[in-house]
Amino acid sequence: MKRKIYEKLITWKRESAGKTALLIDGARRVGKSYVAEEFAKNEYESYILVDFNRASSEILDLFDRYLDDLDTFFLFLTRYYNKKLIPGKSLIIFDEVQLCPRARAAIKFLVADGRYHYIETGSLVSIKKNVKDIVIPSEERHIKMFPMDFEEFLWALGNDSLMDLIRVCFEKTQPLGQALHRKAMDYFRQYLIVGGMPQAVLEYIETRDFERVDAIKRDILELYRADIVKHAEGYELKAESIFDEIPAQLQKHEKKFKLSALKKEARFRDYEDAFFWLTDAMIVNACYNTTEPSIGLKLNMNRMTMKCYMADTGLLISHAFDENTIVSEELYKKLLFDKLEVNNGMLVENIVAQMLVAKGHKLYFYSNPSNKDADSKMEIDFLISKGKITSGHNISPIEVKSGKNYTLISLRKCIRKYKEQLHTPYVLHTSDVKKEDGIVYLPLYMTGCL
Repeated sequence: MKRKIYEKLITWKRESAGKTALLIDGARRVGKSYVAEEFAKNEYESYILVDFNRASSEILDLFDRYLDDLDTFFLFLTRYYNKKLIPGKSLIIFDEVQLCPRARAAIKFLVADGRYHYIETGSLVSIKKNVKDIVIPSEERHIKMFPMDFEEFLWALGNDSLMDLIRVCFEKTQPLGQALHRKAMDYFRQYLIVGGMPQAVLEYIETRDFERVDAIKRDILELYRADIVKHAEGYELKAESIFDEIPAQLQKHEKKFKLSALKKEARFRDYEDAFFWLTDAMIVNACYNTTEPSIGLKLNMNRMTMKCYMADTGLLISHAFDENTIVSEELYKKLLFDKLEVNNGMLVENIVAQMLVAKGHKLYFYSNPSNKDADSKMEIDFLISKGKITSGHNISPIEVKSGKNYTLISLRKCIRKYKEQLHTPYVLHTSDVKKEDGIVYLPLYMTGCL
């Protein structure tokens, strides 16, 4: 499984290893441990992987007893794992480091010692109980890992060239043509329904059996539920109720999360910690309303009005269609051939959110429910800022369309009202590239190019 994060690890080794430790932060089962160990095997002469899921009490005690005597610390570590460490040429991996906060705090001393390089992997690394009573080391550099993006999915299926062509057509605002567009959409639908969790992708590659893929995704969902119960202390019921409600909220035309669906007269401040926990765990992608589509989206953010997407759309499908414990092969085939009877807008909008996050965007939308001014009443699915900020025209509004017949009333209102603030308006849809009336229409698989 080729992952883009690998190149970032190479850059870290070349520029910062020895001066910082690298913490790979991500949801459970996105492939953190795998990529860290592959990096160690390929780029170092030797390595030790300390898996805190299975570490013995002898290993845990090292972090209490020998941080002021690192010669003895490394002596015990190498003898226990029967591995030789070579100064400047060996890597030590602390896997699932959140389970041993003392090891994370020790990074300060280990990096200062300078003999070896360090990578940490973790889930729930910022959850309160996992940072209690420790000082977060300033020598720790963070990098986030997400589910596989569309290009990584293509690589896994053995297609190394299609995304290069897609990028060229995006840059030239040029259609792929009927045959290649159809091929790209076929791959995209596979990505939509399998998702980007590496275990599910691997099962799909090996078997092409959707029910077996679904069983793996359900195992991951159960793991997330167990994490909520175990780690969301004090608000586990609220976090679980939000998690269970996500599909129903996304199925609505207005996808803003309505707390009243959880409990009558529920207030955001009562559920705020639960939402933040799910976001910190990288189980969900939160998308906040901004009160003005202008530069400084975060400055205009309204934290109490939000949309809540699943971090992986493949998991959303298994989460949403669970009446018979497992999503049937027949339902998956309907999704694959775009024949599902229900509105699949929630899936398409969710995967756009997933792809934008993987590209590095924070998620914002714009909603103005004004009943007094018809020209001001609008809702824009996503807003992104361009890479290089200028004195004006910095924000691109994005509308997501899952069907072939649609209107753009809100987008056209937005263009008229905020023309001085807007950069390129985009429509992400199922058809090929075109440009019309100043709006660029892109096929969904080009989301990762934005």
